[in-house]
Amino acid sequence: MKKIAILGSTGSIGTQTLEIIRSNREELEVVALAANSNVTLLEAQIREFQPQIAVMWSAEAAAQLRVRLADCKTRVLQGMDGLLEIAVMPQAQVLVTAVVGMIGIRPTIEAIKAGKDIALANKETLVCAGHIIMPLARERGVSILPVDSEHSAIFQALNGEPADRISKILLTASGGPFRGWKRERLASVQVEDALKHPNWAMGRKITVDSSTLVNKGLEVMEAKWLFGVDLSQIQVVIHPQSIIHSMVEYMDGAVIAQLGVPDMKLPIQYALFYPDRRKMENNRVDFYQLGSMTFEEPDLETFYGLKLAFQALEKGGSMPTVYNAANERAVALFLERRIGYLQIPELIQRSMEQHAVVEHPGVEEILAAEQGVYDYIKGLV
Repeated sequence: MKKIAILGSTGSIGTQTLEIIRSNREELEVVALAANSNVTLLEAQIREFQPQIAVMWSAEAAAQLRVRLADCKTRVLQGMDGLLEIAVMPQAQVLVTAVVGMIGIRPTIEAIKAGKDIALANKETLVCAGHIIMPLARERGVSILPVDSEHSAIFQALNGEPADRISKILLTASGGPFRGWKRERLASVQVEDALKHPNWAMGRKITVDSSTLVNKGLEVMEAKWLFGVDLSQIQVVIHPQSIIHSMVEYMDGAVIAQLGVPDMKLPIQYALFYPDRRKMENNRVDFYQLGSMTFEEPDLETFYGLKLAFQALEKGGSMPTVYNAANERAVALFLERRIGYLQIPELIQRSMEQHAVVEHPGVEEILAAEQGVYDYIKGLV
């Protein structure tokens, strides 16, 4: 019986992870759950899966949950202290990090130190702290198992091949709802438009990120750390059908791809059962119905948020943190209808231009860089 702890259990990845566990109860067990503020959903999850520990981020939400669960044995904790207790609890073997934001970094580090394998769905962990996470994981003999569909595809295509055999990683992107648009047309984009992804069902923030291609920029940063390749070895390919989830080109010219329908449950289940595979009752690719697949070069002038990601990664140090933090704040402002769609990459660029890079930042310096960006954007908007 593999014992699983989930940070971010009420979000999109978290709820789908619990669906996988629900279908494999004889092999997977939930020992801890953590959520931000959705008391009602977390209560329902606790009553179904009976974890030993549950965490709410806010003290008020934790207090509400304790009252509701007075008849349950689950211990209810709060805040970062609660997340860190989950991260190191002896009963957990795999930590699923599905929280959004920087709060995922410290629990991931502590879980690695405690010898837990990480099913990684928190982008900030590698975008901002890849230089800390990956060497630590190697030192402790811990597996970092990507849950993101593109990185899971690359992980599967590599299948144990050494990094020095890789010629190129081909990271696919759907292009989002505005593929083919030019900047003039994007000026009129509203929140509702940006939330209509053509292929994937995701949370609001990541759906907007997919429309700007900033999400792909973040994935480029993650890929560099996950697979130990140079920036020059990562190429983004627009693939509107989202059937090929990513590819690896080897030094002899062979290209190996992982294909499947757009469904996050497949990479989640692969991470939970790795290195084994389990049967899954999901849709299959019907190649007769599909007919054809197409590929395009990304428009880096219109969707220059992606180009900024390459620049941030090239500068290194604390700059990827600035890129991520600026995008996080800009998307929040856009969803609140306080800025226009085209101001998202503009705020990222301005934040990067004013930042003095810190080389090899520690966790506290990463958090300080994030706060500095928030303060800077608050002064602008």
